[in-house]
Amino acid sequence: MHVKPLADRVVVKPLELEEMKKGGIIIPDTAKEKPMEGEVIEIGTGRITEDGKKMPIEVKKGDRILYGKYSGTEVSINGDEYLIMRESDIFAIIQQS
Repeated sequence: MHVKPLADRVVVKPLELEEMKKGGIIIPDTAKEKPMEGEVIEIGTGRITEDGKKMPIEVKKGDRILYGKYSGTEVSINGDEYLIMRESDIFAIIQQS
């Protein structure tokens, strides 16, 4: 199955955080914070402004991004978990140095 987001929406694969240990205690999955970093899997065509112009999306497939903790809508596609969110929910693109 292939998902193509509409307008200014993007499909993001959340990146799993490394298992956290505090004082030698392994934190269970239910107590871990939601990841705020992910990889852009698919992008929409862009937002249409009030005057009818199409604004292209700044992120592209493969970009690693930072987004808000509770951003987007969780969906399951072929057994994998993804987020569908608006481009405005993305805070930054992580660039490798």
